[in-house]
Amino acid sequence: MTTASPSPAPVAARPPRSPRWAGWRPGASALPLVACLVALLVACPLLFVVLEAGQSGWGPARALLGRPLVLTLLGHTAALTAVVTSAALVLGFGAAWLLERTDLPLRRTFTVLAAMPLAIPEFVHGYCWVSLMPSVQGLWGAALVMTSSLYPLVFLPVAAVLRRCDASAEEVARSLGHGRLSVLWRVTLPQCRPALAGGALLVSLYLLGEYGAFAMLRYTTFATAIFTEFETAFDMASASVLALVLIALALLVVLLQAWVARQPGRVVREGTPNRPALPVPLGRATPLALLGMLALVGTAVGVPVYALGYWLVKGSSTTLPPASIWSLTATTLGYAIAAAAVATAAAIPVALYAWRRETRLARAVEQTVFLTRALPGIAVALAVVFFAIRYAQPLYQQAPLLVAGYVALFFPLALTAVRSSLAQVPHSVEDVARSLGTRPLAVLARVTMPLILPGLGAAFAMVGLTASTELTATLLLRPTGTDTLATQFWTYTTGLAWGAAAPYAAVMTALSVPAVLMLTRRTLGGSRTHTTREAGR
Repeated sequence: MTTASPSPAPVAARPPRSPRWAGWRPGASALPLVACLVALLVACPLLFVVLEAGQSGWGPARALLGRPLVLTLLGHTAALTAVVTSAALVLGFGAAWLLERTDLPLRRTFTVLAAMPLAIPEFVHGYCWVSLMPSVQGLWGAALVMTSSLYPLVFLPVAAVLRRCDASAEEVARSLGHGRLSVLWRVTLPQCRPALAGGALLVSLYLLGEYGAFAMLRYTTFATAIFTEFETAFDMASASVLALVLIALALLVVLLQAWVARQPGRVVREGTPNRPALPVPLGRATPLALLGMLALVGTAVGVPVYALGYWLVKGSSTTLPPASIWSLTATTLGYAIAAAAVATAAAIPVALYAWRRETRLARAVEQTVFLTRALPGIAVALAVVFFAIRYAQPLYQQAPLLVAGYVALFFPLALTAVRSSLAQVPHSVEDVARSLGTRPLAVLARVTMPLILPGLGAAFAMVGLTASTELTATLLLRPTGTDTLATQFWTYTTGLAWGAAAPYAAVMTALSVPAVLMLTRRTLGGSRTHTTREAGR
């Protein structure tokens, strides 16, 4: 039942659509097709693994999976994933809460330093610790190195949510008599649940597919075993069977993250501007909080910086010929920028489809592409080579093949950034624009895209950052006679030439710093000073 109400002067009505075209929107039917096509291309490495594993037959596969080594690898991988993911969640959320919700001194400086481990590749983290302290090995050594390297994947999205979410829910909880810990547990944590789940997913998938750091730390996982099978025995069938187990673990992680993200809880308040919270005074706990942040950034950033400085000063000692660091830098940047542009553009239709259509197919498309992040780089590389030889022979050992490998590996990073940005956009924005007669493509270009520009920038920065330091896939997909900073660094470290490897590690880190700074600024938005002023009004 409707009631009449005063209205402005009527506008010219558009001619009604015929029943045949009722409900049809130009471009709407193309979105699922484009999203599914992108997901299929990104998931090609998974298809390759399944086909190669099928060639071995059920009998040999069962015999391989029944070996005690597989159980050991499963225990090592599961234990490390559980320890590092849990530690990253605690450290990431704790650092984000201290820097976004308290009056801790030097918050802006600590925010930049807390995100800076993203500028240092995981295998460089391992190199820095092992070259200084060879005893850093095994489960706890790997847990220390990987936690200090990956916790920013939790810290950044949680900090962004804490900065932008509305403070009224927490104020209502406090007015009802709840203390700080109760409000933190019952209100703040549920608001951050999607960001925590997304960060935990990325950390877990990174751990499942990492090779270089674990090879240095002498910690065997499924990824190191798969690399050994491919590189030494060249047993693609056995390695693919092991990769299937890795995919099963990744599928379990993705489904768990999807279940957590679907739990009741509101992220966006439709039609209501968010009002930031006033900083929580730490009081006597300020020195302890400062000590905790100093310990965190000292472990995650201070140790690698000291190690690189130490080996740069000490100098190189190797019999290998030196390589031009400037030409390697230009080559690395070219590949990284191309991969970042392609991955970011390809992530837009997948993210839009999952955001607009909450269907089983949309969820399946979104979750499928995340599974490739659990594959070791060598498995993705061999899959790309396989399809290039069969279906794109002219591209074999060419630059586009390496870019395709980077896109397949790091597409989940771009999708996570774009999807998180879309989650902050109320659906009513597009509905209002369409109700005014704007075509869907125009709505996308004029309304949706400007609102998610920070997410697109974050996606570009994250993919470019990780592609510029990728090692395993680059070793197989690089064009003949071409090296990158990562491959040259690996050449020296395999010969224990720590000093010779340091300049390449330092350049990789220096190249990544601007991307991390841009990622931090775009993810966290405006300054804390402005936020505090708005909260005080």
